Amino acid sequence: MFHFLLSKCTSKVIAPSVSLWKGGDQLRFFQADLHEEGSFDEAVKGCVGVFHIAASMELNVSDKENNGTINLLKSCLKSNSVKRVVFTSSISTVTAKDINGKSKHIVDESCQIHPDTCMEHTSKWMGLFLWWQVYALSKLLTEEAAFQFAKENGIDLVSVITSTVAGPFFTANVLTSVKVLLSPLTGETEYFKILSAVNARMGSIALVHIEDICSAHIFLTEHAKAEGRYKCSSQSCTLSNLATLLSKVKTEKNYDKVPSVISSKKLEDLGFSYKHGLEDIIYQTLMCFLDYGYLPPV
Repeated sequence: MFHFLLSKCTSKVIAPSVSLWKGGDQLRFFQADLHEEGSFDEAVKGCVGVFHIAASMELNVSDKENNGTINLLKSCLKSNSVKRVVFTSSISTVTAKDINGKSKHIVDESCQIHPDTCMEHTSKWMGLFLWWQVYALSKLLTEEAAFQFAKENGIDLVSVITSTVAGPFFTANVLTSVKVLLSPLTGETEYFKILSAVNARMGSIALVHIEDICSAHIFLTEHAKAEGRYKCSSQSCTLSNLATLLSKVKTEKNYDKVPSVISSKKLEDLGFSYKHGLEDIIYQTLMCFLDYGYLPPV
């Protein structure tokens, strides 16, 4: 049995898909307010594992996500059934740069951004790039608060640091993250600025297929030895190589060397394996993008 909780934000994204659901015994839907304490009580009742995937990558970041996550954990605390909570974090909380601005060879769970770095950028108006820094800061502080609350209250919490999630999607509109990823092809300048900033911070663009990131959540819920933070990205490529793949100009797998290795070693050492590679992710995302009529057929 799966319980799916619809917040105001989630409802807007998946409402068309929910309308197609014919009912059944394996899935139940609940409506709740992320910022209302106790709102999750009924949804988590009887659940063994809880995935917290409420934050969406939209252009109006809420500064209340922190409280919403704590409200969910409080509901889990009340339940006698919840054994583990998996929190969805973001690669925006990770950087390939050290405190001196030098690139690290291996980028993993330990390479967190520093809150002060985000605060420095948020003091200057920089359009969507400012929004990206606020988003990163929100995700970082929320994750830290979640781990602190879990530790103080004996909750078994792990987090999945997702890279750019791509592949087929079934939302009402094209997701912001997909627009960012495909901006070298669409030419949307503001989204391309975000992608360029990610490439500059990480040295490459890390990707993961939607099916693999869902599998990772389930895997970490069920694995007895899972603990702490896990970086989840199946492959990465440079910005120039991403543009080449999108334009379908390059046919040989002669990729540019990635400056830093964005590592999922901790997750893979636990026994997790990825199903989808780079070309598969890009192809499926692009085909879905075309199906939505966002681009003229190529």
